[in-house]
Amino acid sequence: MKQVVISGTGLFTPPNSISNEELVVAFNAYAELYNAEHADAIAAGELTAIEGSSAAFIEKASGIKSRYVMEKSGILDPARMTARIPERADEDISLQAEICVGAARQALDRAGRTAADIDMVLVACSNMQRAYPAMGVEVQEALGIDGFGFDMNVACSSATFGIQTAMAAVQSGQARAVLVLNPEITSGHLNFRDRDSHFIFGDACTAIVIEAAETATSHHQFEILESKLKTKFSNNIRNNFGFMNRFDESGIGKPDKLFRQQGRKVFKEVCPMAAEMIRETITNAGLEVAQVSRYWLHQANLNMNLLITRMLLGRDAEPQEAPVILDTYANTSSAGSIIAFHKYQDDMPSGSHGVICSFGAGYSIGCVVVRKK
Repeated sequence: MKQVVISGTGLFTPPNSISNEELVVAFNAYAELYNAEHADAIAAGELTAIEGSSAAFIEKASGIKSRYVMEKSGILDPARMTARIPERADEDISLQAEICVGAARQALDRAGRTAADIDMVLVACSNMQRAYPAMGVEVQEALGIDGFGFDMNVACSSATFGIQTAMAAVQSGQARAVLVLNPEITSGHLNFRDRDSHFIFGDACTAIVIEAAETATSHHQFEILESKLKTKFSNNIRNNFGFMNRFDESGIGKPDKLFRQQGRKVFKEVCPMAAEMIRETITNAGLEVAQVSRYWLHQANLNMNLLITRMLLGRDAEPQEAPVILDTYANTSSAGSIIAFHKYQDDMPSGSHGVICSFGAGYSIGCVVVRKK
């Protein structure tokens, strides 16, 4: 079987950051406005007053201290609580494609590749800003790539599922090299009026170049030793927004058309699934857990990652063993594990092993075992 490597990674970070303190000021102002407007119904027991939030609560619940977003003034406006991003003309590059291009150029540079070396563009993320044409095709056009592109969605596991798909394309000879992109504008699906989740997500885009080891020339190569994918249906993380919403006007604008989850159930069910799958993938790669020096895990909740690594190692992981970017980026869905991989890879010695693992709605879990070349 042809050996395949990750030869370069890239990251687009939005220009705007929102701290927990800023987010809490806006949310609490909204809560006060809501409670005042519905004071009579609340007093009559017909509605429940919205409880205020706090920066301390957010950090304890998630490990998040701040997040990057494409636009912040609308999010922090208590009367709006949604980013202000104007629509673009069809002739202009779309916002999601634009951030893909930014991350892609960095990944291509690190891989020592140009657009002429890429045959396939795969945009894999939780939300596409339109149904068609595929975002992958638009990015292909923007970068001047001669080949093909398409989109896929496996929620927070989209990046690892994308890596597996790209690896198969290289091994089969369909593509010399593949560009996998994870443009997550998660502020678009987040309900900033929900106390339990208004702090969870941030925006970012990651890029990965995958190619045959025999042709790779990069100084940043990681050989893919093994990958494993798994899905199991669950309603505990769900978003019902879609093109069929217009069939029933009564549902338009309702909370279920944005991100929602049953967090405690997700924590309880996903952590052991992820730990077991990581262990299986390491074993399938012919390794033992003790031989893995780094875990680039999905950045959804710090407590989840602490528990998963504890299940694997039988102890608390050292900071360098399971790098955290969640504190400043928040949950960037499929981009999270790749941000950690991108930022915390260059210090690893040749021959060392690591695991990229993502998990989320579906449920879906993807694991990739790599070795630094």
